[in-house]
Amino acid sequence: MKRLTWMAIICLLAPIAARSQGPVPNPASTAVRRTLDRYSKNLLGAAQTMPAEKYNYKPTPENMTFGKSIAHVAEVNNFACSKVAETATPETPKLGDTEKDKLVEALKASMDFCTQAFAKLTDATLGDQVPWFGGRQVSRISAALEVTNDLVDHYAALSIYLRLNGLLPPTAKAQARSGKTESALTAARFTRCELSQCQ
Repeated sequence: MKRLTWMAIICLLAPIAARSQGPVPNPASTAVRRTLDRYSKNLLGAAQTMPAEKYNYKPTPENMTFGKSIAHVAEVNNFACSKVAETATPETPKLGDTEKDKLVEALKASMDFCTQAFAKLTDATLGDQVPWFGGRQVSRISAALEVTNDLVDHYAALSIYLRLNGLLPPTAKAQARSGKTESALTAARFTRCELSQCQ
């Protein structure tokens, strides 16, 4: 099972490392740090984009509010990144769903904490075992990938919250500034690859 996990990790990270310019020390941990950085910026941008009066918005009764989602990401970041770095989890106050300024501040602090935790990663330590949810032990790379995957997942969900309120998420704003529409970007992506590679 460990061999299969490592093969999957290598297959996921090798193309990212191969595309970087020149040799990079610690290519796998560098790739994970870059993903963290990109989605930290995206989530902070999403949190800043949503107006304060919409922080209590949720698309369905079963969903968390936008503000609760931001608080949740900050809380999980603090816990998970403390495990990645094997440091104490920062103490944070409980915040209400509609306290935008405080929630954005808490999210930024959690992203800064994760950035510090990920700065300590090296390829040599990615296989080390660290404590995780439910008292399990997982490899440090598994924990780090859980953090970045969680950020990707929450950004995707919060992007939908923004769009349902007539707002563009940060990544769509960047595309709009470049003068390309989303449909043009999608068409360009599919013309550059064969169908079997784009699925």
